[in-house]
Amino acid sequence: MKLHLIIGVAVFLLAQAVGVPAPAAEQPQPWMNASLTPDQRADLVIAQLALDEKIQLVHGIGWGPLRPGEPVPPDNNGGAGQILGIARLGIPSVQQADSAVGVRSGAEQSRYATLLPSVLGAASSWDLAAAHLYGDVLGRELRAQGYNQSIGGGVNLARDPRNGRLFEYAGEDPLLAGTMVGHVIRGVQDNHIMSDIKHYALNDQETGRAVVDVQISHKGARESDLLAFELGIRIGQPASVMCSYNKVLGSWACENEWLLNHVLKDAWKFPGFVVSDWDGTHSTDKAVMAGLDVQMPGEEFLGEPLKQAVSAGRIPMRRLDDMVHRVLRSMFSAGVVDHPPTPRRVVDPFKGLEDAQHIAEESIVLLKNDGILPLNVAAVRVIAVIGAHADVGILSGGGSAQVDAPGGNAIDLTRPTQWGKPVYFPSAPLRYIREHARGAQVHFDSGSDPAAAASLAKAADIAIVFADQYMSEAGDAPTLSLPGRQNELIAAVAAANSRTVVVLITGNPVTMPWIDQVAGVMEAWYPGVGGGQAIANLLFGTIVPSGKLPITFAKSEADLPHRQIFGAAPRAAKDDSGGNWLEDNQKRQRFPADYNEGARFGYKWFDSEEKQPLFPFGYGLSYTTFTYSDMHVDPKARTATFTIANSGPRSATEIAQLYVALPSRSGERFRRLAGWQRVVLDAGEHKTVAVTMEPLALAVFDEKKDAWEWLHGRYKVFVGGSSRSLPLQAEVTLY
Repeated sequence: MKLHLIIGVAVFLLAQAVGVPAPAAEQPQPWMNASLTPDQRADLVIAQLALDEKIQLVHGIGWGPLRPGEPVPPDNNGGAGQILGIARLGIPSVQQADSAVGVRSGAEQSRYATLLPSVLGAASSWDLAAAHLYGDVLGRELRAQGYNQSIGGGVNLARDPRNGRLFEYAGEDPLLAGTMVGHVIRGVQDNHIMSDIKHYALNDQETGRAVVDVQISHKGARESDLLAFELGIRIGQPASVMCSYNKVLGSWACENEWLLNHVLKDAWKFPGFVVSDWDGTHSTDKAVMAGLDVQMPGEEFLGEPLKQAVSAGRIPMRRLDDMVHRVLRSMFSAGVVDHPPTPRRVVDPFKGLEDAQHIAEESIVLLKNDGILPLNVAAVRVIAVIGAHADVGILSGGGSAQVDAPGGNAIDLTRPTQWGKPVYFPSAPLRYIREHARGAQVHFDSGSDPAAAASLAKAADIAIVFADQYMSEAGDAPTLSLPGRQNELIAAVAAANSRTVVVLITGNPVTMPWIDQVAGVMEAWYPGVGGGQAIANLLFGTIVPSGKLPITFAKSEADLPHRQIFGAAPRAAKDDSGGNWLEDNQKRQRFPADYNEGARFGYKWFDSEEKQPLFPFGYGLSYTTFTYSDMHVDPKARTATFTIANSGPRSATEIAQLYVALPSRSGERFRRLAGWQRVVLDAGEHKTVAVTMEPLALAVFDEKKDAWEWLHGRYKVFVGGSSRSLPLQAEVTLY
C-alpha cells in the first residue's frame, strides 16, 4: 500500500476513535438538481458566470483540421463543431456532428457509422415509427461516438426538384415533411442527444445559396416552408434551429428579425437556441438583436466584438443572458448534462444494418408494374443485371451528409471519401439478386456500352437496369434527366428485352423518356447500407412494397413553376445528356429568387395548373390491390372514418391519405394533404380507419392579422391512395 494511502487511512481511523467527524462530502451544485426545470437550472448557472464565460457559450470552433491552423481543444471530438463548456461548473462542451443520414467523418476517427436511407426515402414510408427509429439510430450512434448534438434535421421543402440537398429533406408537403422530421428529432433526443432543425428558412436551392435573396409573401412562406418548420418544432421540440445562408426579403436569414424573433421566438415560443449555419453569420449587433444566439464557427462576430458591444451598452446584458440561457436550457432539457455520452464505444454495425434495411424496405416506391413483379424464381433461368456499379455497391449522397463507407468506396477501395465525389457502399444488389435466384444464371454488365448491355439483355429472361444520380450539397442538378448516357442505356435494353425492370438510385425525381418501353420501375432513392438487400427483397416479393411518393415526378422541366434554378447558367440546347450534379460558383453576385407561387408548388402546382405529372404526390403501387368505401366525416371532431379492404392476394400495407379543399372564397384551386394513416391488411381483410385532420392544414394565414385563420364554409374532403386517386369524397361545413 502506498504511503499517502496508509496515512489517509490512519487519520480517518484516529478521527473516528476520538469522535471527530470526517470531512463533509462536497455539496452538489444546485443546477445539478434534476428535479428543477431546465429554465431554473439554466438561470442558476448564469448567476455564476463571468462575462467572458458567457461569451464563450455563444460561439464555437468548427472544421478542426479541415481549416489549416484552426486550434483544436483537447476535448474536441472531431466533429463539425464544438461550443466550449464551463468545466468549473460541470457544464460540458457541446460536441456537434453532421448527421443528416448517419454520423459523418467516422473514418477519420476509425469509427463506424450506419448509412441510413436518404431522408426523402424515409419520408416515402409515411411511417412515424420508422421516422422515430431513424432518429434513434442517429442518436445512439452519436452517443457511442461521444457527441451530444446532431446538426441534422433538414426540413426544407422540395420547392424545386433539382435541389442538390433534396435527399436530406422530406419532400414537398409541409404536413408530411414537418411531421416526419419532427419524429426523427424525437428519436434523436430520446437518446439524450440535442437535435437540430434546419435550414431556417427558404433555403430551397443550393445554387447561389450564400447570395440568393428569396422574395415571397409572408402568407406564402407561413403556408409552405415555415409551416413545415412550425410542425417539426411542435412535434420534435429540437434543442436548436439552424438559420440558413440565404437572404429572405432583403435580410440574411441569420440576422432576419421577422424570421428569428417575430416568427420563431415570438409566434412559436421556441425556447431553444438559434445557431448559424457554418460561416452564415454576417454581423454582431444586427444578428444578435434579430435573434441569433450562437455563431458557428469562429468568434469574429460573437466573440470579442460581442463583448465590446455588451460592455458599451449597445447590446443589453439581458439579451446576452437570454442567448446563454437558451443554450444551457437546451442542454439540461435534452439531458446532455445529466446523461453525458460515453465516447469511443464501438457502434453495433449489425443493429444499424437491420434498422437501415427495414427503413429502406418501407421507403422504396414501386412506380410501374406490368405484372413482371415480383419476379417468379421458378420461371426465370437467366437474369441480366446492368449498370450503376450494382455488382459492388450502392450510391450515397454527398456533402456534409456524406457518411464514410466501411472498408472504403466500393468502386475504388484506394480512394478515401472526398467532397463532391460519389461514394458507393458495399451493399451490392447483384449479390442479393443471386441469393434469391439461386437456380438461375445471373450475369452483370457495367452499362458503359449500351449496345453490349442490350446484347446481354436480349439473351436473358429478365433484364434489371440500375440507374443512379449523384447529388450533393453546394450544387444542384441542371435538369431532371438522369446523368450521362443512362437514358440511352435503358432505352437500348428495353428495346432488346420487353421484360425490363428499372431500379432508380437517385437523390431527386427524374424524368423517364423510356417509361412506356419498360415493364417495371422502382424508385429506391439512396437506400443506405442495407439497400442491396432491401431492393432484392422487393424485387422477389419477400417484402411487399408500401412506399408512396413524398414528391411529384414531373414529365419535364417545362411543367415546373420555374423552368430552371434561379441563378443557374442556361445549358446549351444541344446538350440533352442531363449532365451531372453541378457545384455552385461561390463567387457569383447576389440575385433574387422570386417565389411568386407562394405555397403553390409540388402537387398543388400541378393540380391548380391542371397539369398531368409523370407520377403524382402520394403515389405508389403494391403487390395487392385496395378498395375504399363508406366514408363519414365528423365536422366537430374533424375526422374522416372509412373502410379499406385488401382485395388482392398478398398481405400488405396501404397508406390512406386525406386531402381537403378549402371553401371557394379562399381562392385556392388545389387540395391540401390534411392527414394520413398506414394500414396493415391481410389478404381479404377490411378495416375501419379514422383519420383526424391537422388544423393548420385547414387554415389560411392572414397577413393583415398576422395570424392563422379558419374559414367558415363548405370544405371538400377526399380520401384515397394518392393525391390523384381519391375515390371517396364528401362536402361538410367546418368552423
